[in-house]
Amino acid sequence: MDACFIDTNIWLYAFIESQDKDKSVSAKAIIEGNHRIIASSQVINEVSVNLIKKANFDEASIQQLIESFYAKYPIMEIGRAELLKASELRSRHQFSYWDSLIVACALLSGASVLYSEDMETALLVENKLRIVNPLSST
Repeated sequence: MDACFIDTNIWLYAFIESQDKDKSVSAKAIIEGNHRIIASSQVINEVSVNLIKKANFDEASIQQLIESFYAKYPIMEIGRAELLKASELRSRHQFSYWDSLIVACALLSGASVLYSEDMETALLVENKLRIVNPLSST
């Protein structure tokens, strides 16, 4: 089973249905798809802060969300190797700081696909990781 890494925006469309119904359905389909999902502590942080701001999640709900992520998925913690890989990727691909950390974690986790709405779709990074926008209408 191929491993995939799911960026924050996809999780948010799945969790906040009122943002965009079509994108919400597509995001849920990605999450429920037949692949092994990998996440990172950065994604959990970004999802949490956005759910607090945009969906008024309380702390009990955030704690439950965090526990759920760790129970269901392998979580990449950001450390020295991830930070150095992110710096290398920024130099080579001009990713933003935060996007470079996402790509670095996806690469180092062994994922073959990174689902993201924010990055250049179809980009193949290091001949290992393809960035795919599953919410694109094109």
